Amino acid sequence: MSPSDFLDKLMGRTSGYDARIRPNFKGPPVNVTCNIFINSFGSVTETTMDYRVNIFLRQQWNDPRLAYSEYPDDSLDLDPSMLDSIWKPDLFFANEKGANFHDVTTDNKLLRIFKNGNVLYSIRLTLILSCPMDLKNFPMDVQTCAMQLESFGYTMNDLIFEWLNIGPVQVADGLTLPQFILKDEKELGYCTKHYNTGKFTCIEVKFHLERQMGYYLIQMYIPSLLIVILSWVSFWINMDAAPARVALGITTVLTMTTQSSGSRASLPKVSYVKAIDIWMAVCLLFVFAALLEYAGVNFVSRQQKEFLRLRRRQRRQNKAVVIGNEGIQSVRCMNGLRDKEPSTYGTLKQIYNAGSRACSVHLWVKNMNVLSLFCCLIHTVCCSFIAFQEDDVVRESRFNFSGYGMGHCLQVKDGTAVKTAPPNPAPPPLRDTETIRKKFVDRAKRIDTISRAAFPLAFLIFNIFYWITYKIIRHEDIHKE
Repeated sequence: MSPSDFLDKLMGRTSGYDARIRPNFKGPPVNVTCNIFINSFGSVTETTMDYRVNIFLRQQWNDPRLAYSEYPDDSLDLDPSMLDSIWKPDLFFANEKGANFHDVTTDNKLLRIFKNGNVLYSIRLTLILSCPMDLKNFPMDVQTCAMQLESFGYTMNDLIFEWLNIGPVQVADGLTLPQFILKDEKELGYCTKHYNTGKFTCIEVKFHLERQMGYYLIQMYIPSLLIVILSWVSFWINMDAAPARVALGITTVLTMTTQSSGSRASLPKVSYVKAIDIWMAVCLLFVFAALLEYAGVNFVSRQQKEFLRLRRRQRRQNKAVVIGNEGIQSVRCMNGLRDKEPSTYGTLKQIYNAGSRACSVHLWVKNMNVLSLFCCLIHTVCCSFIAFQEDDVVRESRFNFSGYGMGHCLQVKDGTAVKTAPPNPAPPPLRDTETIRKKFVDRAKRIDTISRAAFPLAFLIFNIFYWITYKIIRHEDIHKE
């Protein structure tokens, strides 16, 4: 019997074989044994949460209608076009997002029929499968990606999928992933689905992928660490070099912001905080704090100017009070002279004119206002008249008015003194000003000195807690799960 005649008798029109009817129709369900061989595993994408895999899918079942004894060979390898002539399980991938067959150079399919009616069906597929990821520990995370094989139309009364006992999941030798390590432990299980149309068979395999953080260490962690250290350089720059320190602070802040944005570009917009987010946020906080530190140093160092400005304002206020009090006393003195000695009024006019010229010169030197000029003129007249009637000792002490260097000229003849306002406090000596300035400058320098040690120490403590938490504690919890 020729092979063509044999195939026609086995599954042709004359054989009575109907590919539309499953084996054991109205009888026990068909047990389909599955196994997969992974050719390549890669393109794990966090943004879309899926992965790409190229596999050989192999299914094996028994169809009593295809058993033969007329042909001497134990098995027959048939052309893939014969697949349309036999019944096949309606397997599909439950978590599949995209798939395609391979037909270069011919359809990558295998059909083999054994003497006892067993059928082996193998096909090459490229799949894009969804993989929900937990990125809380990113980039020190371990992801679990599943592959689910399910029947689409046959319930468990007609079809049951099972994993092959020996080698259910095989991996090509030398298979490597760019960012992950594919662990040898693979969880095999069942994922039977219950729908309102019935109970459908489902099997699954879970791949454990441990991320290698070498890329993120080089591209994110080390650059951000160096940026933070660079921001500390401003603590050793002179605080008077404001352009240098401000430019350094702003540059590091902007660079850190760009680095942080780049770390999130390849990640999905999840609502929880990731490990890389904590690192970038703390680095940005340290860089920003270094910039604010200089603002505090500059503020403290400039407080001595504000302090001296306040003291000058108080002196001007005290001087105005003194001038007002002595001006009132001067008017009283002049009125008293006019009442007691009207005959000397002409003489006083001449003295008044001479005092006016003297006071003008005096005021030009002292940079005083018009009210001071008026009070000075009145005092000159008053004190000059009184000086004519006193002895030389008293006369020498007349022109010592507190506002203009003539504070005692309001003494009356009997020796009693007219009460005047306290003399205006003299401006602080230059030595006091330097002492005040040095005090505030030293205080600002002390902030820089403390920051040189506080910032690195705080960042070191953060690093210890960060790496212990994510590389040891959480890593162990993941392995336990």
